[in-house]
Amino acid sequence: MTADAPLTRESFRRLHPISTPRPVSQLPDRVFTDEDWDRIQRGYRARDMDEKWNVFAEGDVLFLHRSWTGYGVYEVSFASAAGGGRRIASAVVETDGERYRSRGAEYDCLMMELIISAIVLGEPAAELRSRLVELHGRASGKSDLPASVVQHSALGLRSGW
Repeated sequence: MTADAPLTRESFRRLHPISTPRPVSQLPDRVFTDEDWDRIQRGYRARDMDEKWNVFAEGDVLFLHRSWTGYGVYEVSFASAAGGGRRIASAVVETDGERYRSRGAEYDCLMMELIISAIVLGEPAAELRSRLVELHGRASGKSDLPASVVQHSALGLRSGW
């Protein structure tokens, strides 16, 4: 497989589909450019233990799996946006607490966009990262955790950062 070849389901050793899906009620507003969509369709593979996400596309659906367990967490469906590009049209999240602990619709909306932006596209995504730290503090009651700890816990590290 070349560096530019898209990752597929077969690119990963073990994947487990979402067992108990729930529609995500809040979706990101972002319109991804056609160039972004080309990159998103190539997916992302965690390269070491500090990376937490594996991502691949099948048609218009993007699958976001935890790298260590192979558990599916999000399935994100894209559609063409008016004026060009792609936007998230619908998504589901895993609700089995043994596999993933969702912190609510706002958190899931943010995590989907953050994984795509920061992990797959390799963008700095500073505003999204700040919102993650804020939401995590609100949900957990632990607003004194360093931002780096919160981000590593949710996103992991992406090689080359």
